[in-house]
Amino acid sequence: MASFAPWRQRLCCRPLNRCDLASQAPAVLNRSARLSVIFLFCFFLLDGCQHDISKPSIEFTKIPVADTGGPDKMDTIEGRATGVRPGQQIVLYAKSDGRWWIQPFAREPFTKIQGDSNWKNETHLGTEYAALVVDPGDTPPQTMEVLPARGGGVAAVAVVKGQSPDSSSTPPKMLHFSGYDWIIRTGLSYRGRSRNSFDPANAWTDENGALHLRIAKNQDGWSCAEVQLTRSLGYGTYQFVVRDISHLEPSAVLTLFTWDGLGTDENRRELDTEVGRWGSRNNENAQYVVQPYYIPTNVFRFSAPAGVLTHAFHWEPLQVTFTTYAGSQVTVRSHPLNQHVFASGVPTAGGEVARINLYVFGKGEVPLQQENEIVVEKFKYYP
Repeated sequence: MASFAPWRQRLCCRPLNRCDLASQAPAVLNRSARLSVIFLFCFFLLDGCQHDISKPSIEFTKIPVADTGGPDKMDTIEGRATGVRPGQQIVLYAKSDGRWWIQPFAREPFTKIQGDSNWKNETHLGTEYAALVVDPGDTPPQTMEVLPARGGGVAAVAVVKGQSPDSSSTPPKMLHFSGYDWIIRTGLSYRGRSRNSFDPANAWTDENGALHLRIAKNQDGWSCAEVQLTRSLGYGTYQFVVRDISHLEPSAVLTLFTWDGLGTDENRRELDTEVGRWGSRNNENAQYVVQPYYIPTNVFRFSAPAGVLTHAFHWEPLQVTFTTYAGSQVTVRSHPLNQHVFASGVPTAGGEVARINLYVFGKGEVPLQQENEIVVEKFKYYP
């Protein structure tokens, strides 16, 4: 097809000469037959010319609000793309802090154009939003200061400002647990190198005040659960009392952690106690982590037994000590089941908040088979 397009363009630009075309018809054709051939030939040429001069166009049918953005703020963006060729896709960007960032994730840069020309995806919030139609094989940058113009692998570009915030919009769903207020996560996020959707219906407290988190089946696969504190606590001791985790499937992961959703720290001040086998039946089922996890000395794996466990970490400048105890009552005489001290790469306290989530590790050898639920009985913090 690459050699066909220039040829077709030359024909479109040259005035049609009926006599020239007719002279190429076999001599055995009579005049009426030759005119029929000429008519059909011209029809297909003109039709091809029309396709050559058509250009893709983009419109937005649902625009998120304008916001400064952040990793926890997401919404749906939708639109239509007409005049596109097979294989072309949408690439979305959101503008935040003066730069354009690819959406919804760097690992998933493309949005499919449906057969009815509609497209839809999630995006992190920004002050402006952009949609590009790109050719197959085009590799868009993850971030840039200026959007590309049409040309090369970019067939169309459309930009729109975010909607004005509506004071009547629904506030985030919250719950009260262990004396603290927690925001329940909604939308999409990457957890454990896997795309996960979070549904507020998967997090609740029971009549005894315990927190329940669930992985539930939905029409798109699985939905997960996450809650986060409404305020930062900083240095100190964090304790999470968790009921029996031995029933969790190999691809279900419970994380008790800190995360800075607004700061500029490269690793988001993240400290983790993670319970999960990362999709393998043979892995140990728990680990302590100081991010980034790909540094071997930043991870300590161990086996967590069945029954109620208290997972804790004591965070201080330049050091963090992770500990796991049997039972829900921890005293100075309690003997730890496991303990590990990290004295390098430990983040400083800042804008982080404590979080708890239960999600699906989608890259494992053993896919998730059924719904999973975990119960966190208590959360305690000591300055």
